[in-house]
Amino acid sequence: MKAGGVLRPARIVLNGFLMVVALGWLAPLALAVYASLRPYAETSRKGYFSWPDRLTLHYYAQVWDSAELPKYFTNSMIVAVPGVILTLFLASFVAFCIARLRIRFALPLLVLFTAGNLLPPQVLVTPLYEMYKQIPVPGFVSSSGTLYDSYAGLIAIHVAFQVGFCVFVLSNFMRTLPVEITEAAVVDGAGVWLQYWKVTLPLCRPALAALATLLFTWIYNDFLYALVLISTGDKLPVTSALNNLRGQFFTDYNLLAAGSLLVALPTLIVFFALQRQFVAGLTLGAAKG
Repeated sequence: MKAGGVLRPARIVLNGFLMVVALGWLAPLALAVYASLRPYAETSRKGYFSWPDRLTLHYYAQVWDSAELPKYFTNSMIVAVPGVILTLFLASFVAFCIARLRIRFALPLLVLFTAGNLLPPQVLVTPLYEMYKQIPVPGFVSSSGTLYDSYAGLIAIHVAFQVGFCVFVLSNFMRTLPVEITEAAVVDGAGVWLQYWKVTLPLCRPALAALATLLFTWIYNDFLYALVLISTGDKLPVTSALNNLRGQFFTDYNLLAAGSLLVALPTLIVFFALQRQFVAGLTLGAAKG
């Protein structure tokens, strides 16, 4: 901006471009909300881009009952919450060892963890399916007697494939922290665990909150792994509940839009709950990196 308060042409173009991009991202969401409030018979007769005769919340109540969303929400939480906690704990400890402890092969270890994210999940589902059917577990873990068709198996695969990314992010973040803090803890007699748990981890709270938001979104929205590794319908996550809204010969897309919006609510709640820490984590990482 110039001294007289006049916007530069480049700034005007940039703001206009950002507004167009924002509207492009928001348009499908706005259309889904609009469609979920209209009867399908009306939209099929007049089209989706038309003025409504009436708006109603009937579809939301219908989805909540017909798709059994409370049960599937519970299934998703059983997988997502432990998955996020385990991933952040393991990744933060490995990142602490790489960034703070002078261990051999730290850089190759970081590259190995990061390289695991380069494998496309579609290539791995068949070997995973065969491997899970061969791994025995106690009966209280899975009624099938193997890791297949169990929450533990689904949690394990999410943890395994998300740890690498979190190690990469947290190790880079920990390198930005002053080394003198850890050295002072060593002088005071703190062991490795106390250096990690009491000194380093509290300083990584913004980065952990940002990663927790991303991890919850990724694990909660997963459909592929659950579809392949879970066979019992009552154990499937909430994303599969949307499939129950699709008929064999006819699909009410307004009903499906209402279901999609309800399914997306937990991720929005998590984001808004951790919004301040999430933004702080991104800002600190950018400023110190």
